[in-house]
Amino acid sequence: MKYYIIAGEASGDMHASNLVAEIKKKDKKAEFRGCGGDLMKAQGVDLLKHYRTMAYMGFVEVAVNLRKVLDNIAQCKKDIVDYQPDVVILVDYPGFNFRIADFAHEKGFKVFYYISPQVWAWKRRRVRKIQKSVDKMLVILPFEEEFYKRYGVDVTYVGHPLLDELAKFGNGNRSMFLRRNSLGEKREIIALLPGSRKQEVKRMLPVMLKVASHFPEYQFVVAGVSSLEKSLYKGIMGKADVFLVENQTYELLQNSSAALVTSGTATLETALFSVPEVVCYKATGFSYHLAKWMIKVKFISLVNLIMDKEVVKELIQGDLTEDNLVKELNQLLHDGNRQRQMLEDYEDLQDRLGNAGASEKAASVIIESLKLKK
Repeated sequence: MKYYIIAGEASGDMHASNLVAEIKKKDKKAEFRGCGGDLMKAQGVDLLKHYRTMAYMGFVEVAVNLRKVLDNIAQCKKDIVDYQPDVVILVDYPGFNFRIADFAHEKGFKVFYYISPQVWAWKRRRVRKIQKSVDKMLVILPFEEEFYKRYGVDVTYVGHPLLDELAKFGNGNRSMFLRRNSLGEKREIIALLPGSRKQEVKRMLPVMLKVASHFPEYQFVVAGVSSLEKSLYKGIMGKADVFLVENQTYELLQNSSAALVTSGTATLETALFSVPEVVCYKATGFSYHLAKWMIKVKFISLVNLIMDKEVVKELIQGDLTEDNLVKELNQLLHDGNRQRQMLEDYEDLQDRLGNAGASEKAASVIIESLKLKK
């Protein structure tokens, strides 16, 4: 069978590549085309576009690049029609993928959505679009299944694919990691995770870097991603006494005592590595005020959303200051009660998410549904 799969950012590329790998085990004649990144390409997906050319975030950035966004959508629509897949699989990335879902449905293609956009947080009217255009939602957060069922959407909870990644990762060698990246053995590490998009890094990393001088006994290490140029990080870091490691986020977390993390999937990854964290988020003024008006949930981090309480501190917009970051990081490092409570909550979080196997289950649901179609 022929599969058209679309992911628009680094995390989506990772989860989509794992899904492709599982589909290939079950469908020996599977063919793949779509949009994504290097991991999908490594699994044999013939890429129309790399997500580097598609990753625009926030209302302002999308508006400024609207012509490019619309051109990408138009090219993708044409490519789907030319390819004639048995199914279109959309992975998160709602601004782009909702338009593709509508189009693919209208053209008679079967549409599956893997990893739900956060419509439960805002723009709930989009659930009606999902109900109309998506044949099956494959969700990865426990509360999402009940949410979609309330709206009559065909939905299956498959578990969280991060657990698959962690199961594959295993235990690394600390000494080797430190030597490979010229890090000292005597000082503990504070991880800085500024995000995977250029605008995120430009906005988040400068304020994160200000914290380093307050903790000279620790070494601060920035988690870089391959989709962004090394010069971007180096330009922001300047002469700060901070290290950069590339494409080693899990190894970095495994060897860190605490972390400052941009809101997103990384907040959950950090928790699953049992690393105490402060969640950081800052948008443009317009984007923030518009989002604040529209958002319907109490928290922005996945950890707090899943647990339905404040497990990790969220410093958002005006609260994201050097003083607040220093205060919160001090507590994570030196308040034993705070550390213990957070780690206990992390254990409860793991229990709620369950075990690995999301990619395999999602692949099974997709293939069984396609068999029924035929």
